[in-house]
Amino acid sequence: MSKPELKNLNPSTHNNELSNRLTRRDFVKASAVTTGGLMMSSLPLGSSAYAAGNDTLKVALVGCGDRGTGAVVNTLNADDGVKLVAMADIMEDRLTQSYDQLTMRYGDTDKLDVPDERKFIGFNAYKDAIALADVVLLATPTYFRPLHFEEAVRQGKHVFMEKPVACDPTGVRRALEASKVADEKGLNVVVGLQRRYQNCYREVYDRIQNGAIGDIVSGQVFWNQGLLWIRERQPEYSELEYQIRNWYYFIWLAGDQVLDQLIHNVDIANWFLGEYPASAQGMGGSEVRTGKEYGENFDHHAIEYTYPSGVVISSQCRQIPNVHNRVDELFQGSRGTAYTRGFSDQGIIRDWDNNIRYNHDGEEDPGPYQQEIDELFASIRAGNVINDAERGAKTSMTAIMGFMATYTGQVIEWDEALNATDRLAPVPEDFNWDTPAPVKPDEDGYYAKPVPGESRYFI
Repeated sequence: MSKPELKNLNPSTHNNELSNRLTRRDFVKASAVTTGGLMMSSLPLGSSAYAAGNDTLKVALVGCGDRGTGAVVNTLNADDGVKLVAMADIMEDRLTQSYDQLTMRYGDTDKLDVPDERKFIGFNAYKDAIALADVVLLATPTYFRPLHFEEAVRQGKHVFMEKPVACDPTGVRRALEASKVADEKGLNVVVGLQRRYQNCYREVYDRIQNGAIGDIVSGQVFWNQGLLWIRERQPEYSELEYQIRNWYYFIWLAGDQVLDQLIHNVDIANWFLGEYPASAQGMGGSEVRTGKEYGENFDHHAIEYTYPSGVVISSQCRQIPNVHNRVDELFQGSRGTAYTRGFSDQGIIRDWDNNIRYNHDGEEDPGPYQQEIDELFASIRAGNVINDAERGAKTSMTAIMGFMATYTGQVIEWDEALNATDRLAPVPEDFNWDTPAPVKPDEDGYYAKPVPGESRYFI
């Protein structure tokens, strides 16, 4: 049976054609064929590994929102010999606000050293900031992440980058290519899927690997919560600026809740199973969050991921007020169950008679946001290498498959999705303030939401 014709709500204006098709097995090997990506031959080799324990590590922040500012705090707390020397953002007010917050905390120390000439504003500001640093923190809206990661690797810098690493398959392939170059250069790359750095998850994972619940046969993961922030439109905003300031509500910038939040939970499923899904199918929509201020996004999604081993993981996410909230993971095995919940530092293993075989006691630790940064700097100092970029890209692809499935109402196969060449927006290096916004509101100010059975994304 042929596939139905599907309306493309976001037709590509910058399609990239692959010279050969990628599969789940070989997509990392073949990712260098992506046009517009970071080709190995274009890069100077030689790592900037910075292991001398008494030397100062210079840090640059690219993306000065709340998460970027928080990452700086974690960074300046991680190592006595660290200082922030450069900041970059598209928006001057966001950079100023971040700098003021950091000044209140570190202004009387030598950890904050960002004079006005090292505060860079604009779409190309990231290049100047990266050039001044040994370690780069990347925390802009997700659509720009592959470009910034690529540049940091090109310049030979160690990287912390927030999740996700891309919004579309072209960005995933681009990040994978840069990850390979980071390996060649011996660069450290930590991705902000911080549950992998949290003790309760590590303890449960180790026990699962040692047979505590037998073989995992199924699982359920959740990120159900209330509403998030909204930034009101101001008269002076262009349409592009409005969308970037409200990045979460636009698919091209953030990929909906599946990519921005549920990614944490599906990352745990991928980790515990030791594989990535072969397909995804699901449903979603907008029942409550229907105002124009909510952009294109759905307010709920339910997705089933089927893995090559045959295991099916059911996932849910929603942002609806006054309903039951749940952010955790549950896995059933042949010998018992495992339960994890990051926000309360819980990890519980039970046998099938409901006897508790392990209960994480929440022993004191710095917390996962601090732990991931601590381990990054410890690795740099020791001359070791951590590189999370490949798994960060694969888990981002897992989440992208999820919203592709809910938006289209189709079964999305890994190979087909990964090879998709349509973009949600122009290539990120083409952006400036004269770039037309990739999506436009109607005459009443509403944005078109995906329609299952009609919409298509990337395929």
